[in-house]
Amino acid sequence: MSKAFDAAAQQALLESRAEQALLLAKHLGADACEVGASVDQGVGISVREGEVESVELSRDQGIAVTVYLRGHKGSASSTDASDASIREVVEKAMAIALYTGEDPAAGLADAELMATDLPDLDVHHPWPLSTEQAVELALACEAAGRAEPGIRQSEGASLSSGEGVRVYANSHGFLGSQRGSRHSLSCMLIAEDEGGMQRDYDYTSARNPRDLLAAEEVGKNAAERTLRRLGAQRPATGRLPVLFDATVAIGLVGHLMSAIAGGALYRQASFLCDRLGEPLFPDWFSLGERPMERGAMASSPFDNDGVQTRDNVFIEAGRLASYMLSAYSARRLGMRTTGNAGGARNLRITAPLESRDALLSRMRRGVLVTELMGQGVNGVTGDYSRGAAGFWVENGEIQHPVEEFTIAGNLEAMFKGLVGVGSDIDTRGSIHTGSWLIDEMTVAGS
Repeated sequence: MSKAFDAAAQQALLESRAEQALLLAKHLGADACEVGASVDQGVGISVREGEVESVELSRDQGIAVTVYLRGHKGSASSTDASDASIREVVEKAMAIALYTGEDPAAGLADAELMATDLPDLDVHHPWPLSTEQAVELALACEAAGRAEPGIRQSEGASLSSGEGVRVYANSHGFLGSQRGSRHSLSCMLIAEDEGGMQRDYDYTSARNPRDLLAAEEVGKNAAERTLRRLGAQRPATGRLPVLFDATVAIGLVGHLMSAIAGGALYRQASFLCDRLGEPLFPDWFSLGERPMERGAMASSPFDNDGVQTRDNVFIEAGRLASYMLSAYSARRLGMRTTGNAGGARNLRITAPLESRDALLSRMRRGVLVTELMGQGVNGVTGDYSRGAAGFWVENGEIQHPVEEFTIAGNLEAMFKGLVGVGSDIDTRGSIHTGSWLIDEMTVAGS
């Protein structure tokens, strides 16, 4: 599948197109211009109940141009990177700039901040897999799960494999490009007993296909996760400790990062406005990013403004040490960019880690949450209320599965009430964390 994608040739073509757009924008009178271009190619395989449901071969490309003209900004984009299309996109961006309001914060990031260290971060690993081989892997994954006693049926298994190139250039003379790949395999199953039906899933994801779990292991893990949910009950209502499984604790990190993102801050849409330096977590907890980590899921030497990325510490010894800012949001706040246009990259926690059993023992009585539902998170107030499923814990041990309940609290109180972080770190995405034990939340069940 990947053999038809010549990443080097695509990279050279996109770089040429970006430079062409910059020259045209300058010729048409733009004070400054920036261009983003990308092309991605991949395959997606879906199987269900031993049969192939779909085979999707995809190829996506696009180019986006932003021009700045006397404090005005205009942007336009296209999925066509031909010469004629590039001219049309630049001309549209220039025309739009004539009608937008003046924005003193608009413009390129400062020239001295442009990335100069552009190493190969080992994030491009094509998978020379034929469509037939991809189908075989997906079928093997599903078959391993369906073979487990108690599994009633399958919701399917899916394999995806893709690679691409992205380019960013601007009129400071910066041009950065990066090739990347991403591969994944997942399986969702349904189990049934006299109490009813339950479903769950498992997946594996990596830049390098050699780092993926075996297809059969993913299927068996999906079956195990599904079977353990049989016999679920509604938990008691009360104020109880809550242990967030690593797979859902990732979401708590995401809510924190959304609250310290520049866009939310300058719009006064965050409960963490004007909180720099204040304690938010216990003093044993720190959180930072490592954008230059080799082979990681979100590694990049430059951000979406072309600014050199760097290790940032957002939470240091429990205190809010830094916001997450792009060049634009930094100007709106009267601050300096943190190299985070496009978000944080490879978030990592520094804390004393405990085993899952140790956290359950500390909890004694409460709920272990393994699934969350709904969007009940208010970024302005920090109020948190989600539907949940998981397991009831008594005397430090898992007793039985629970479902159809809600957990509620406030993110600031939850962060301050963090009791421990687990060593069961989920490394499949760009946020790496283990389970989080929160001292007390409202659990509403039966």
